[in-house]
Amino acid sequence: MTKYIIVSGGVVSGIGKGVIASSTGLLLKMTGLKVTAIKIDPYMNVDAGTMRPTEHGEVYVLNDGGEVDLDLGNYERYLNVTLSRDNNITTGKIYQHVIERERRGDYLGRTVQIVPHITTAIQDWIERVSKIPVDETGEEPDVCIVELGGTVGDIESAPFVEAMRQFQFRVGHENFALIHVSLVPDMHGEQKTKPTQTTVHALRGLGLLPDLIACRLIVPQPLEKATKEKISMFCHVASEQVVGVHDVTSVYHVPLLLQSQGIVDFLQRRLNLAGIQHTPQMLERGKSLENRWKALTTNQERLFDRVSIALVGKYTDLKDSYMSVMKALEHSAFRCHRKLILHWVESSHLEPQTQDTDPKKYHDAWRTVVGAGGILVPGGFGERGTEGMILAIKWAREQNIPFLGVCLGFQLAVVEWARNVLGLPGAKSTELAPDAADPVVVFMPEISRTHMGGTMRLGLRPTVFQKDTEWSRVRKLYAGASTVWERHRHRYEVNPEYVERLQTSGMSFIGRDEKGERMQIMELPNHPYFVGLQAHPEFCTRPLNPSPPFLGFVAAACGGDVLEQQIEQQLQTFHPPHPEEAMVGEQALIQGSKEELLTPGRERVLSGESN
Repeated sequence: MTKYIIVSGGVVSGIGKGVIASSTGLLLKMTGLKVTAIKIDPYMNVDAGTMRPTEHGEVYVLNDGGEVDLDLGNYERYLNVTLSRDNNITTGKIYQHVIERERRGDYLGRTVQIVPHITTAIQDWIERVSKIPVDETGEEPDVCIVELGGTVGDIESAPFVEAMRQFQFRVGHENFALIHVSLVPDMHGEQKTKPTQTTVHALRGLGLLPDLIACRLIVPQPLEKATKEKISMFCHVASEQVVGVHDVTSVYHVPLLLQSQGIVDFLQRRLNLAGIQHTPQMLERGKSLENRWKALTTNQERLFDRVSIALVGKYTDLKDSYMSVMKALEHSAFRCHRKLILHWVESSHLEPQTQDTDPKKYHDAWRTVVGAGGILVPGGFGERGTEGMILAIKWAREQNIPFLGVCLGFQLAVVEWARNVLGLPGAKSTELAPDAADPVVVFMPEISRTHMGGTMRLGLRPTVFQKDTEWSRVRKLYAGASTVWERHRHRYEVNPEYVERLQTSGMSFIGRDEKGERMQIMELPNHPYFVGLQAHPEFCTRPLNPSPPFLGFVAAACGGDVLEQQIEQQLQTFHPPHPEEAMVGEQALIQGSKEELLTPGRERVLSGESN
């Protein structure tokens, strides 16, 4: 029987439920268990695909093309698993599912209600998804972590809370545990317990009793013994069931912080985890994971050398818009034994008109770009800020500064080359200028299998390295593989009509799709590191297995000798993070992936227009 650990939150949202859920799963993996995770988002959207990055953070893309909440990225990175779109439950998905069943007549004429039909659908969904294998073993998970988004007491999360109240009896007391995350404010040095008392009281009133209370402190000071005992007394739990999670130097320390407070021992007793059969291989794998994670965090504290990266983007007001990019840079910096210094540059501040309207922002932005050891231009949609990105790319290319372009950043690198090397001043993307004189980037969606029209290119797709590209640093970082797989989310591609001219002038498209029609990896041979990818390699990074293009970029920003060292290590040790069954041909992947039709409404959202 699968064991379920629910992680709920109280007082305020955004206090770290995702990190605590991921950390708990990681600790259980260290004991040799197989762990999966589900995220519940109470919003009405069916998925995150039509949400602006500044609304809810980045849209994280899965192998099957699912556009999901960024917390699923935390789960995949911490647990080293491959999840599907069904691992993200939203109110929209559940209501859509129940309404479709009602329209089919599945309820046989009954009145369809929140209770029992919505709450039962939620429980059925969780139980079904919890059985799906997600790791290299291909076996059913032992434990499922379920993160309940939002805050207990919210109107929108009420059906999910009620579903969990029912679910505890459906699966049995020995198979259900609840971790409630609450804020403990620090008021002038005094830790206040009243908010936690109130939220636990509300939770108990809804029929759920916390097995563990994780007290989040937004200060570096740990939870005091007196505070812990007071929460224990007024929240009707033992002292060992109250754990503190204060601010630490890195989120990668949180699992070890929880481990030091006995959370694993408690869960083993509470859920009778000792009754689950462990193979010697699983125990050995868990012990190895624990040793490597401890080494990662220990080494991180001993980093003195720094690497400076400028991220030139258009959603820099909300850093979560680039969550996976930040994580990919962090993981790569860990591998290179450097402390990451990440500078945020709003791309529009680099444009000439800003020099007139706000000279300080203009000069500050350029000072940051010029002083950086590497320049990264990530993905995005819409025209705003793209000319500033092109100027940053031009600087990196001409000054031999390591550069990495992802999705839009890759396309704009092609535009910059076409303008300044090919001599085509009218070169643009038709996404940004439909009547461009030289459309070097054009609309090239995938063709829908079920409807007339195009779809987003979404999910895992193969990239084939071309003949005579053995010189490529990127290819070496992928251990010299002939084919690699990365996740995509885009509609526009390099115009095939311009490819020959671009290549003749010195821009090498070293990686293409299986038909050779779509340009997917670009690299300049006579540059320290100038690379662009149409895919989003940041979605497949892992703390102990960094994304190869990001690793190469950060290593190059550290210096040429560091890049060569990392290439040698990658040639010996790199292994793709994907399951073997996922690394297949493009048509097989398309058949199993989600289609996202390009409707006018979706186009408006992606282009950044208000709706």
